[in-house]
Amino acid sequence: MVDLSVIVPVYNVQEYLPKCLDSLLAQTYKNIEIIVVNDGSPDESQRVIDEYAARDSRIVGVSKANGGLSDARNYGMQYARGEYIGFVDGDDYVEPDMYETMLAKAREEVSDIVECNLYHNYPDSYDVEIGAEITDKHEMIRVGRSVVWNKIYNRDWLFASGVKFSVGMIHEDVEFFVKLVPFIRKMSYIKEAGIHYVFRSESIMNRPTRKILDIFHVFEHLVEYYKEKGFYDDYKHDIEYLATRISLCNTVKRIADIEGKEERKWVAEKNWDNLRQLFPDWKNNPRLKEAKGKKNLYMKTMTHASYLLYVRLFSAASEIKYKSKY
Repeated sequence: MVDLSVIVPVYNVQEYLPKCLDSLLAQTYKNIEIIVVNDGSPDESQRVIDEYAARDSRIVGVSKANGGLSDARNYGMQYARGEYIGFVDGDDYVEPDMYETMLAKAREEVSDIVECNLYHNYPDSYDVEIGAEITDKHEMIRVGRSVVWNKIYNRDWLFASGVKFSVGMIHEDVEFFVKLVPFIRKMSYIKEAGIHYVFRSESIMNRPTRKILDIFHVFEHLVEYYKEKGFYDDYKHDIEYLATRISLCNTVKRIADIEGKEERKWVAEKNWDNLRQLFPDWKNNPRLKEAKGKKNLYMKTMTHASYLLYVRLFSAASEIKYKSKY
């Protein structure tokens, strides 16, 4: 038995993969396995995987036809033997004591999930993201961090939940995390930042497309899943608040980065219409009404006209950003 299985999905990251794998092999906690999933990568990633697997038996290389990030994570999970499971993308890397610290916390508090803070690494700078330590499940849905790679999960608990990643969409982490929330018995937190989320220069230039609207498929799946499991009445206001927050905050900023005025306008209108169709009474959401702070005031006072104005303002700022960088 190993104590931790780390699943690393790989696609077109041959330049970054060695740093990722080096950081995992350098962990102060040694009883781990590193399951590297080649998701049909057309570059030289497989050569890198083979070289590392030949050097260290903790590297377990598996390969499959290309199916996307979610499919690769699901595929890797079937090989996991550890008491806990973690996920690291092939272009990110971790601090040397990240998993030792998280495993100690998991065992101390008998945790289903342990979360750490994280670094944002940009091409010429970095910052640290410090999240809130949330224990209330309703609040976890509304404002919890859904990313998977700053967490470890108890394997038996995770598999018993039956939750996997939805394939073929972006925003897969949101669906995965929110589906898990009702099953959480104990979620623990580490104050230290353990993982480096790398913003690659080529990724920054890859501007968003209408694919960002996949988030509404996530919301549809969540509503369907919660109703099927009998959770919906308890959490419906939290899911509606989450949809409102993502649609009017995160998604608006991403719409602003879409290239092409007509495409940007179409996606903006579709985003607004989708929110109104899926959650027609979102402005009367009790969680939103009672919430404080500038972001919540921004959402409370939103109208169609002010929404389009914000899109235009963010778009103008985005164009200045791109012209100055590139």
